[in-house]
Amino acid sequence: MAALIRYSKSSAVSSLSSTSLLRRCFSSTVSSELTSPSAASPSPFTLSHNLPRKDPKDRNVQWIFLGCPGVGKGTYASRLCNLLGIPHIATGDLVREELASSSPLSRQLSEIVNQGKLVSDEIIINLLSKRLQAGEAKGESGFILDGFPRTIRQAEILEEVIDIDMVVNLKLREDVLLEKCLGRRICGQCGKNFNIASINVKGENGNPGMSMPPLLPPTHCMTKLITRADDTEAVVKERLRVYYEKSQPVEEFYRSRGKLLEFNLPGGIAESWPKLLQVLNLDDFEEKLSAAA
Repeated sequence: MAALIRYSKSSAVSSLSSTSLLRRCFSSTVSSELTSPSAASPSPFTLSHNLPRKDPKDRNVQWIFLGCPGVGKGTYASRLCNLLGIPHIATGDLVREELASSSPLSRQLSEIVNQGKLVSDEIIINLLSKRLQAGEAKGESGFILDGFPRTIRQAEILEEVIDIDMVVNLKLREDVLLEKCLGRRICGQCGKNFNIASINVKGENGNPGMSMPPLLPPTHCMTKLITRADDTEAVVKERLRVYYEKSQPVEEFYRSRGKLLEFNLPGGIAESWPKLLQVLNLDDFEEKLSAAA
């Protein structure tokens, strides 16, 4: 990863022990010969709605996926990571893994998540640092971050230690988001995610109509479906409120740096996935992979 180290940040941020750990994880991936900011190579992307066509192997894929809770960041980020052969690092998954453990942090996290609140910067950074260390040990290269950063402070910390190439902001109307979140289910045996919501919303007040079929489980999972504790209407609405208050400013943070690519989901996966690939100029690459297979 051609990470660009920045040394000119405030001492208040760099004094955090968790930030120092994160810096070590990221900086260990840089080239042994650091490049000064003035001489740094340009990003392989010029962010616009017409990204240059380059073989993904030649791209410096260090991306972030933003969007409201339930918008589908994990779904699309995971698909892209499988396509590009890079790790999908979802802070939500890291939190859930910690919740499932017997660590001292588990009970504290449980209270935070079940109330729909944001997990603190320190906790998220420490979990992310552990994940990056594990990836470094396995020789991982490139990544898509999903669910981080969620606050301006997190974005500033991340900017201090690595140069993000692109930030994809997935957008979906709020009434559809709520319905999607309430329809989410997890198989208690295999752990896979499904959605029983069948969404068919008429266009009104300038919003286009939208149809999203359910993502139903196979027969052997049907009787094992469970609902996440934080997928109640009250908690989902609180999570959306917190997102708009704390996380939406992160969009402007990256927009002001010319790195934000906004993508309005037109429907379900079948409709949205091909259009997302077109925007990212990856549609040809997927076709080549399919042909090779």
